[in-house]
Amino acid sequence: MAFRPANLMKRVWLLCLLALLGVVGTGCSSFHRDWNVAIKASSASNSFSGIEGPWEGRWHSDASGHSGRLRCLLQPTGSTGYEARFHATYLRWLTFGYTVPIEVSRAPDQSTFQGSANLGSLAGGVYTYEGRIVGTNFSSTYRSSADHGTFELTRPLPGSRRR
Repeated sequence: MAFRPANLMKRVWLLCLLALLGVVGTGCSSFHRDWNVAIKASSASNSFSGIEGPWEGRWHSDASGHSGRLRCLLQPTGSTGYEARFHATYLRWLTFGYTVPIEVSRAPDQSTFQGSANLGSLAGGVYTYEGRIVGTNFSSTYRSSADHGTFELTRPLPGSRRR
């Protein structure tokens, strides 16, 4: 069998992908644990308090047409700051997670938010996002130099544990 640089590069990329999936998968277990705790707490009280806590729905890339399942845990970090921990699926079986800061402005009938974060060059660089939360609906747009799209989330049903 002759040495072919193209075959070597394919193997290197495959190993990098497997290593990345191992790293990404490690963080997913803590997300799932925290998700289940949040769901159990909301089921026990039969309600959600404010905008914090679990959200679930879908993301859609307007640039590529890709979409997938999306879950989010919102945690306050200050008077107007929140940490949004996202866990998403891509191509039905790949999963990834990331955490971004958001700044929230509250009004009587809705909350609006905005923020930006550098998710790294492999994920598309700097993303900016903005959206609003009205009742049990969480809508957001996102944009980077390589992608743009939407998130549409709602409050999960009680007992919506990790699947």
